[in-house]
Amino acid sequence: MLVGYARVSTLDQNLDLQRDALTKAGCERLFEEKKSGKAGTKRPEFDAALAYLRPTDVLVVWKLDRLGRSLVEMMRTIDGLRTKKIHFRSLTEQFDSDTAHGRFALQMHGAMAEYFLDLNRERTMEGLKAALARGRKGGRPKKLTDADLEVGRALLHSGTISIAAIAKRLGVSRDTFYSYFPQARARSQAAAAVREA
Repeated sequence: MLVGYARVSTLDQNLDLQRDALTKAGCERLFEEKKSGKAGTKRPEFDAALAYLRPTDVLVVWKLDRLGRSLVEMMRTIDGLRTKKIHFRSLTEQFDSDTAHGRFALQMHGAMAEYFLDLNRERTMEGLKAALARGRKGGRPKKLTDADLEVGRALLHSGTISIAAIAKRLGVSRDTFYSYFPQARARSQAAAAVREA
């Protein structure tokens, strides 16, 4: 069965061109949405199309970029379809995972996606090494200074003030305080268990 998926990025764009092309290609069922394809955006109709597809079905799109924002994202989607034995076809680029030519073209795109991922990873590592060489440390800055830790430790050992009050005084959440003083969390949990018993 041919199942079509059409998407436009904004509400003022029209789905007619894609709908007509998918219908002409023989799609028996269409899933359509007006949503951005950018990373993190939920696409309920796309998810519904994926749930609807069965092995040997074919997901048809008007253009390859309807599957996702990046080459890597598109290839992950296509690979996910392949593992479920679902074929993929893109009308504009004339990809068809059911043909030798289509499989070859998709493998080339997959290799390119992997290459770009590796290249990006290498650049990131080079940047981190260069920053370390200049004396910069990576990661998020600490919320509590050494002086704050001394104050927190002293207040904690005094036993006269609650964890919530110590955290508030230091200007952090209770969870952040516990991340610096995990033994305090264990004591609080033990005390809570005793109170409940």
